[in-house]
Amino acid sequence: MRILLAEDDQVLADALSRSLRNGGYAVDHVSSGSEADTALSAQEYDLLILDLGLPRLPGIEVLKRLRARDSRLPVLILTAADSVEQRVRGLDLGADDFMAKPFALSELEARARALVRRSMGTGSTQLRLGALVYDQVGRTAALNGQPLELSARELGVLEILLQRVDRLVGKEQILDHLCEWGEEVSHNAIEVYVHRLRRKLEGGDIRIVTMRGLGYCLQRPADEASGESREAAG
Repeated sequence: MRILLAEDDQVLADALSRSLRNGGYAVDHVSSGSEADTALSAQEYDLLILDLGLPRLPGIEVLKRLRARDSRLPVLILTAADSVEQRVRGLDLGADDFMAKPFALSELEARARALVRRSMGTGSTQLRLGALVYDQVGRTAALNGQPLELSARELGVLEILLQRVDRLVGKEQILDHLCEWGEEVSHNAIEVYVHRLRRKLEGGDIRIVTMRGLGYCLQRPADEASGESREAAG
């Protein structure tokens, strides 16, 4: 999951970024509304954490411009504890949730995960595909009931593919969701992560198919696929 954090309090931003990165997320930080607006126009994110009191462009204006572009990006607003009016206005303009400062980092992380799950169309904390189970909170995976030993990058690639089962996912798309600004990760590195992941999934009932020159597709088990086809036909 790649997050844009728009917060001008450097101490709070550093603490949030560190906490979210420790949770396995890629975080890009901006300290002004104009920088946030530019980043949102140029980059795809999974979540925006938006402080309303930003310099150069108010957070409310950033939100208005985002929704004017028909973006459905989940937005978690950060506000001062006494700014009820701002919170109401933010929710009316399309924010998905808010937190009043000060707050517990663990609660913010939980709310962030819930917003992303909702945007992906699932309320469950676990993603299941055949014999594979992925816990989005604990960031652990198991195949046939046995834990998989995966690196942070492998877990990130697996999560991206699981959220897009049976859909083509390009290398550039994986990089966009996996890496934050300044990280030097090549397409060759993505190939290595996928190769390792494919090897560790051997013995299960799912496959990562390479579409040469295009990207990858995580295919659901044949029995699940045929079941969905029968439901669609019925």
